[in-house]
Amino acid sequence: MSTKPIQLQEGPSWVGLGHRSQLSDWIKTMPPAVECLEITAEHFFDGGQDYLRWLSERYPLFVHGLGLSLGTPGPLHQETLESFASVVEIARPEWISEHIAFTWTSEVDLGHLNPVIPSRESLDRIVEHTRQLSEYCGRPVLLENITSHLRIEGDMEEADFLNGLCEEGGCGLLLDITNLFINSRNHEFDPVAWLEKLNPTFIVQCHVVGYSYRDGTWHDSHGSAIQEDLWELIEVVASYAPLRSIIIERDGGFPCNEELAAELGRLRKILKSHGPDTKPVPVAGEAGSAEEAG
Repeated sequence: MSTKPIQLQEGPSWVGLGHRSQLSDWIKTMPPAVECLEITAEHFFDGGQDYLRWLSERYPLFVHGLGLSLGTPGPLHQETLESFASVVEIARPEWISEHIAFTWTSEVDLGHLNPVIPSRESLDRIVEHTRQLSEYCGRPVLLENITSHLRIEGDMEEADFLNGLCEEGGCGLLLDITNLFINSRNHEFDPVAWLEKLNPTFIVQCHVVGYSYRDGTWHDSHGSAIQEDLWELIEVVASYAPLRSIIIERDGGFPCNEELAAELGRLRKILKSHGPDTKPVPVAGEAGSAEEAG
């Protein structure tokens, strides 16, 4: 059996949202500002397949995982992998993604994303799991950086570790710009210098959302509007890498639809200013038919 990972192809760029149930009524109207959606696989493990199918017929979708735990030693959890693949089959995404992290050990489900040591051992493990995931689902994989209040040291620089994952795993990077910003503040490093150590061709997609700050620490609360210092970093990333997608990943504190549309419009202008306008034509379809699906 071949283990060669599936490669991404060149294509259009999109701006969009991480799908959340609180946004579904607006999403069903197919607002022009929302060009694509990122689906959290676990949200559809136990239902919603008809609605997911409806979305796949009208939006470009990407499938994002939370619990495959690529950094955990041993084989991928088969039941989780099968559930993830079932979502992928319905969503028909161009690519899928997971975190550079572990969420469980052989003894316990930790319930949150934990950082891996940037080492040769970790790299080999995640590369193997990434290739398995790509082959099982028949899609290219992107790997996402996470925040951590601990700065984990290993035998590799973080940028070398990320470049190595992409090179050896045949995958791309989902660069969470907010996570990069937060880590740079909490661990006192220059985010632009960090960025410039990455191979820009590996950076395919970005996440962004506003951060929070309390008790002297920055947090990825996913519940705020995008702040101006983040907009500045988004501009830098867009000028550095040939991005295919930017996703606003809001999990709480949902604003009015007009505010989200304005943020998406600003992201679209940034992408357009740093490359050809390859905005796709929205998929034709009756928005109202979503009522039957969802």
